[in-house]
Amino acid sequence: MEEEVYRFYLKQHIGKPALACVKPGDDVFTGQLIGKADEGLSLNIHSSVSGSILEVTKEYIEILKNLPDTAEYLHLSETDPLKLIEEAGICGMGGAGFPTFVKLQTDLSGGGSVIINAAECEPILEHNIKRIIKSGEEVVKGLAIAMEITNAAKGIIAIKEKQKEAIDILKKHVNNNMEIFLLPDLYPMGEERAVIREVTGKLLDINSLPQAAKAVVMNLETIYRVYEAVALKKPVIHKDITVGGAVKEGTTVFLDVLAGTKVSKLLEMAGGLKEDVGELIMGGPFTGKRTTKEDFTHKTTGGILAAMPFLQDKRDMGLLVCACGGNEERLQEIAASMGANVVGVEFCKQAKRVKDNLKCDNPGKCPGQSAKVLKLRSLGAKSLLISNCTDCSNTVMSIAPQLNLSVYHCTDGALRAAGLRLVRKIHLT
Repeated sequence: MEEEVYRFYLKQHIGKPALACVKPGDDVFTGQLIGKADEGLSLNIHSSVSGSILEVTKEYIEILKNLPDTAEYLHLSETDPLKLIEEAGICGMGGAGFPTFVKLQTDLSGGGSVIINAAECEPILEHNIKRIIKSGEEVVKGLAIAMEITNAAKGIIAIKEKQKEAIDILKKHVNNNMEIFLLPDLYPMGEERAVIREVTGKLLDINSLPQAAKAVVMNLETIYRVYEAVALKKPVIHKDITVGGAVKEGTTVFLDVLAGTKVSKLLEMAGGLKEDVGELIMGGPFTGKRTTKEDFTHKTTGGILAAMPFLQDKRDMGLLVCACGGNEERLQEIAASMGANVVGVEFCKQAKRVKDNLKCDNPGKCPGQSAKVLKLRSLGAKSLLISNCTDCSNTVMSIAPQLNLSVYHCTDGALRAAGLRLVRKIHLT
């Protein structure tokens, strides 16, 4: 058996890092607790493999897997559903990584709803839909568990209307207290406040939590892991991941990848990289971050994407940053890879800063970006690099070409590699 190294970051979620409870030289078994949640907002970390502890640092634990894969794992010890979810170390698996046991402490008595976000909004990514197709019954059972914990009157699965096969499977399993809500195929329909707006008709303020709409919103994979924790007493030791772009086998979904898997291993599983690759992205094309073959997956990792080589454009460039896509740091990174000279940075008119992040006043509903485009042109920009949502991109494209400004999007490299249409002027449905 080939020995492999797995790395488990102690902070894979919002809140405080876990505290390592193993030391180098220790032997561990699949499902064993290796990082114990600190006080407050923190999460347990469990080993996905059986092997020996190689290294323990303040940031991570490395394990040499030196025993064969097994379906067996150390079971969780709690009996109460909410305690099981806490013990399992479940967090939001769609991006931010908010601890699930904290979210499920919300009391939705009096007509509240648990909303499952199955929009899978980022292009290329397909693992949430594949999970429904394989495990639709278990997904619905996970929703029922969340409803019972929160005292919710209703369960809602929000999914894009185009996902016909997954919708048909869900219809076979939902009960009278549940409904399937169909979303349009736009970005960012999967943003939490956008989902709430579409489902309830209520647009929350950027500082409001879903409780203000009497709702709890959970990612599709998160709710499946809730089912596993409660029904199977299984900790978080697996992750569903899409590998796509410039890989030899094309876009491929891997369900139940071992947590802490090395990026290079996932690329090998997809047939390896094609010859020309511009960058590797962990996450989706809009909000993912640049990564390397030497990095390892997190609980929130949804995609590993290999992008096309960067187009070179050394002209003066303006950056237009959207709260729904790549941030300023990401656009600066892409611009540097293109060889461009950045002469100005503007922010979408609906982007508001909340602590260290940007949030959109009304995700996916854009009132126009002409003033921002004109400002960048006045600063000498001959091209634009944008990270806008579908609607914002349409407004940029309504004026930029008329000003002889070339437009690039932060998603271009990944979408080209996957053979998908670029984000430019898109007909809204």
